[in-house]
Amino acid sequence: MKKDMHPDYHNINVRMTNGDVVKMRSTWGSEGDELVLDVDPSTHPAWTGGTQRLMDTGGRVSKFKKKFEGFGF
Repeated sequence: MKKDMHPDYHNINVRMTNGDVVKMRSTWGSEGDELVLDVDPSTHPAWTGGTQRLMDTGGRVSKFKKKFEGFGF
């Protein structure tokens, strides 16, 4: 392998949304840094394979659906 080609892996602390702290190896930050998650990986559909619910913020989803209602969405 070529030298200085791969990132430096080190131990960091990952703080979950429920307050639990997990030690992981990562290229993020530096040794001993703490990464605070805003999304809980145990319930987020991207990691659990579930479906995601759309949240209609300011009517944006309903405006989109109304604009394209003839296309069969």
